Amino acid sequence: MKENIIPHDYQISIEDRRKQNGHNSFLLWFTGLSGSGKSTIANVVEQKLHQNGIKTFTLDGDNIRKGINKDLTFAPEDRTENIRRIAEVANLMVNAGLVTLAAFVSPYKKDRENIRSIVKDVNFVEIFVNTSVEECERRDVKGLYKKARAGEIKNMTGISAPYEAPENPDIEIKTENESVEAAAQRIVDYITPKLKFSDAI
Repeated sequence: MKENIIPHDYQISIEDRRKQNGHNSFLLWFTGLSGSGKSTIANVVEQKLHQNGIKTFTLDGDNIRKGINKDLTFAPEDRTENIRRIAEVANLMVNAGLVTLAAFVSPYKKDRENIRSIVKDVNFVEIFVNTSVEECERRDVKGLYKKARAGEIKNMTGISAPYEAPENPDIEIKTENESVEAAAQRIVDYITPKLKFSDAI
C-alpha cells in the first residue's frame, strides 16, 4: 500500500499563512534535564510573543506523553520515537504558520539532529537550558529524582540514563545564574529578527 500514498498538493502554502499572520514561523526547541526550567521559560517566552501578536503553540513533554505518545516507554528506542513524532507534529505546526515552542528533555544528539532535518535547519532554534543535575535534583519539582534514587524509576536522564548536552546551541540558558524573566527576554530578543516576514523568503 505504501506505493499508493501520494501527498495531496494544497493551494495554500506556508508562505501564504506566514504572510497572513504577519510573521515567520519556526520551532523553538528547549532541551535540558528534567527540572531544568524548560517548560517554565517556554511558558514565559510564549506569553511575551502572544502579547506582541505572534501566533504560537507550545508542545510539552508531559502533555504529549499523556496523548499522542502514551504508548511509549522511556527505553532509548522509545525516547527516539517520542522525539521523532514530536518533530513531525512540530513541523506541521510550523507549516501552519505558528511559532512553535517545544520543551523536551530530548537527551540524544542524534535525535535533536533528526528534528533539525525534519523541520529544516532554517526553522530550528535550539535552546539548551543548562542546569546542573545537582540543582535539578535539589529542586526535584516532580519528585522524579527521589524516585530514581530509590530505584522506582528506571532510565532517568542524569541518574541512570545519559544526557548528551548540545555542543553549539543557538542559545544557552544557565538557570542557576539567570532569572526566568531575563532568560525569556534574551530568547525573544534573539528571535525577533527571525520573526520578520518578507515576501522574498
